[in-house]
Amino acid sequence: MSTAYEESGRARQKQRTRLALIASARDLVARGGRPPTVAEAAEAASISRTTAYRYFPTQKSLLVAAHPEIQATSMLPAGIGEDPELRLEAAVRGFLAMVVDTEAQQRTMLRLSLETDAATRELPLRQGRAIGWFEEALEPLVPSLGRQGVRRLAVAVRAVAGVEPLVWLLDIAGMTRDEAVEQMTWSAVALLRRAVADR
Repeated sequence: MSTAYEESGRARQKQRTRLALIASARDLVARGGRPPTVAEAAEAASISRTTAYRYFPTQKSLLVAAHPEIQATSMLPAGIGEDPELRLEAAVRGFLAMVVDTEAQQRTMLRLSLETDAATRELPLRQGRAIGWFEEALEPLVPSLGRQGVRRLAVAVRAVAGVEPLVWLLDIAGMTRDEAVEQMTWSAVALLRRAVADR
C-alpha cells in the first residue's frame, strides 16, 4: 500500500525508492536474526533515514510490505481441473513452496503476529490469505459440503499447513524441510478425505 507521500510527484522515482527499501528489508530478514528497522533497511539501500521514514513510518509497515504473500492471488496452477484432492494438494504444495522459500521472512512475521498490540491485526499472517486459497481449491466440494463446510475444511487445512507447523516440524520433530512439506501435504489430504467421508 502506498503512502500519500509516494502518490505526490515523481512517481516512478518514488516507486524505485520504495522497492529498494523493500528489497533491502527482505535481504536483511533473509540473513536471519532480529527483524530490521527502517533505519537499517535505509542504510543497506543507501537511502537516507528521513526519506525511508516517509515511505515506512514504522518497522511493521516496512515488514508488511516486504512480506512475500502480499502479491499472490491464487495457489492453483492453470488447467488444474475439478478434482478436489488434486486441487487441494496443488494449492498446499504451492503455498508451502512459498513458505519454505521465504522461511526467514515467514518466521519474522510469525514472531510479530504473536505480539498483542492492535497493529498486529494488519500483518499478513493475521489476514487469512491461505484460507482463501484453500477455499478456492475446495470450491468443487461446495455442492456436497456447503460453503460453511468448505470454510471449515479450509481452516483445518491451514491449521496443519503453514509456517507455524513448519517451525514445529523442523525445530521440534527434527524433520527436514522436504519431510515437513510431505507431512503437511499428507495431513491436508487426510483432512479432505475425512470431510468427504463424513458428509
